[in-house]
Amino acid sequence: MIVEIRTYTCRVGTVPLFLEAYEKEGLQLQRQYLGEPIGWFVSEVGSLNEVVHLWRFEDMADRETRRAAMQKDDRWRQFLRSIAASNHLISD
Repeated sequence: MIVEIRTYTCRVGTVPLFLEAYEKEGLQLQRQYLGEPIGWFVSEVGSLNEVVHLWRFEDMADRETRRAAMQKDDRWRQFLRSIAASNHLISD
């Protein structure tokens, strides 16, 4: 088993907006392809404005297969465009 840790850094004050958009549009899609997340976390102390989530996979091949299928879904790609347009996240 492997655990994928993903961290998103939000612009100051936008974590609640990002989480609201994700819950409405992204969560069900990710569950469909990736299964149940291990958890989603935000902090009120320490590293602020970050959203961390963890996903479990059998191995790297399982991860690659599931994520590739999700990337092909037009609904997922639209969600990603929507999040990018919202300007909630700070891109690297």
